[in-house]
Amino acid sequence: MKRVVITGIGPVTALGKDKDSFFASLLAGKSGINKIESFDVSRYSCQIASTIKDFDPVNYMDQKAAKRMDKFSQYAIAAAKTAIEDASLEINEDNQYQVGVIVGSGIGGLLTLENQHKVLLSKGPSRISPFLIP
Repeated sequence: MKRVVITGIGPVTALGKDKDSFFASLLAGKSGINKIESFDVSRYSCQIASTIKDFDPVNYMDQKAAKRMDKFSQYAIAAAKTAIEDASLEINEDNQYQVGVIVGSGIGGLLTLENQHKVLLSKGPSRISPFLIP
């Protein structure tokens, strides 16, 4: 069995989008829970969530790639890029097959699913995005 070494972290959270701000918020006892502002929640009993504010995917990838991804995928790319930078890791031909990232999602891509379902109903199956099915 080979050893695994975690050399960098890349938190993308409501408490911070980098290691320093994330840990500072944790140590200060801050909460990442706020009122949901991204859509109307007046008809729901729960109106709070842990949301990531002021996230610009273009800080981590090009605009074209960002437009093709659901927000949870953008967060994963941002976290991976930040972790690589935190580790001061240079990926090259010699080590490219020895480097890996594990991403877990209980249910990601709901924004894409919802938006493409609307496209399906309004414009038909020929107009849905090829990125709908992961």
